[in-house]
Amino acid sequence: MNHDNEFLWKQCIPGGCHWSGIMRRGTTLRLTDIDGGANAAVLFFNQEEKLERYNMADTLKAQHTFRLTKGHACYSDMGRVFCCITVDTAGWNDTVCGLSDARLIQQKYGIARYQEHRNQMFRSGLDGMLIELGKWGLGMRDIVSNINFFSKVTADASGALTFHENNSKAGDYVDLSFAMDTLVILSAAPHPLDPKPTYQPDAVDLAAFVTSAAAVSACQQIAENVRGLHNTHQFYHPCGGAL
Repeated sequence: MNHDNEFLWKQCIPGGCHWSGIMRRGTTLRLTDIDGGANAAVLFFNQEEKLERYNMADTLKAQHTFRLTKGHACYSDMGRVFCCITVDTAGWNDTVCGLSDARLIQQKYGIARYQEHRNQMFRSGLDGMLIELGKWGLGMRDIVSNINFFSKVTADASGALTFHENNSKAGDYVDLSFAMDTLVILSAAPHPLDPKPTYQPDAVDLAAFVTSAAAVSACQQIAENVRGLHNTHQFYHPCGGAL
């Protein structure tokens, strides 16, 4: 799946900017770190009932993990699977650190407003998410713990968190293969623990394509994911039937 004519659509999200859109079940969204060091903060919502959204706690405990990578599923708070991570060349995606906000951006980098800097303004992850959520009738109360794709954060024995620079290299990508019709909210603003002294978030490429039959099995090596995918199948086929 490397040929441009196989993609349904492609779009580049400049560093610091934001995006939202619907991904249909049976399609895959590829996130690509163009230059290395990008952060793609993402939230998921059930397109049919947006009160159902990504649940970090259920996602981690169901799969006995602290990070997300290939073979893991992203769960909703109803025990259903939004998507499976079917490819991950970076190998680690942060699940616990949340979003940068305006105060953090100002403290770390100073102020660069749109009035003076236009598209070079400093944007926070939270502000970007809220702008995109507003397009779909959602708002601050719909902000939950998000995934930070391409970013690696580890915890030591005392619980202190460490951000690992250069976890993601130029060209690294993550494929999200969707099992539900999903509203995806994305911000490419800096990770809140990124130690860079200047505001320089990196761009993220988006590309969508039809999920291959081989990709579907990627998350089914974990027993809980088989059950989660079954719950998802029943949502669309309430009379039952095989996966």
